[in-house]
Amino acid sequence: MKKSLLALALMGAFSVAQAQSSVTIYGTLDAGVSRRTDTDVTAVGKRDNNKLGFRGVEDLGSGLKALFQLEIRYEPDTGVIESTVRPLFQGQSRVGLQGDFGTIRLGRGLTAFQETSTFYEPWSGMPAVAGYQTDLQVAGYTSDPMSVAGNSLNRFSNAVFYNSPVIGGIFQLNLTVATKEANNNPVIIGRGTAAAPQFPANSMAPVNPYSISATVTQGPFSAYGAYERNAVSTKLWSVGAYFKPIPDLKLMGSYQRQDQDYSVPLNPITKAWLLGLNYNVGPGLIRAGFGRKTPDNVLNSPAIAKTKQFSLGYDYNLSPRTYLYVDGTRKKITPAATFNFYSVGIHHNF
Repeated sequence: MKKSLLALALMGAFSVAQAQSSVTIYGTLDAGVSRRTDTDVTAVGKRDNNKLGFRGVEDLGSGLKALFQLEIRYEPDTGVIESTVRPLFQGQSRVGLQGDFGTIRLGRGLTAFQETSTFYEPWSGMPAVAGYQTDLQVAGYTSDPMSVAGNSLNRFSNAVFYNSPVIGGIFQLNLTVATKEANNNPVIIGRGTAAAPQFPANSMAPVNPYSISATVTQGPFSAYGAYERNAVSTKLWSVGAYFKPIPDLKLMGSYQRQDQDYSVPLNPITKAWLLGLNYNVGPGLIRAGFGRKTPDNVLNSPAIAKTKQFSLGYDYNLSPRTYLYVDGTRKKITPAATFNFYSVGIHHNF
């Protein structure tokens, strides 16, 4: 009898332990030396975001889990928080539930479009100067124009995030909806004037921002479609795909169109496209891409800048969590605003 009670107590204790939260501390350290030819300055910088994160999962039973994730960003060369105007948890701060219905979270994070599109870009969404996600892959668009100047451009705050289950093993739907809440925006003139700006400082958004993306992945092929409207009614749609003809080679491309008709009186359309590849060679990875961003009416107005960019990079893996990298890019906006950029550095995940 005593043995049975002891066994029952041990089983109960084990069950309780299994149901407790699992918390993981993770992060990235990325630092390098770079040179940009139009500034003649050699600097210590970064290829990727440096972050310190905390994420946790609690099993609530019956297939339901509670989730949370907090992510701090910082600068590797000085140790300070990334950009003094950005929130402490710049990367994300979300809590939610996961079950057979998918995953639903509340807080701050990448929009559905911004998160999805990084898988179809040769620098995987890193904010490297050689990468494309922060400019060409968004056609110059910003997801959060009503945030304080200098804040991140690819996230929603005060938002609800939903990711469906992967249906049939191939299809997934992602949706983000934010409130009209002001995010300390500076004065935005738009179609107004300095005396009567279209969006006064710290003004309420005229619409609810939202973002939607869908992906289809089958074998070596994957494609996405996405549509997003931000707080000042700028609209962006994007399509992209990748294909792996062999396991070590990933070919990719995307096309995007931004429409600023609600807030820009002239030439509101910007289009962009990019082509890229990743190729694993032994312990290394080659990254390459070429793209173009073309504002509306660029052929009839020399004052409107058209961007062309070619980039080449290489990662050399020292271990599963550490690699050395070298990047080179040539970016041409106008003849007077053309530059080459070179960087070498080290990236470590923990």
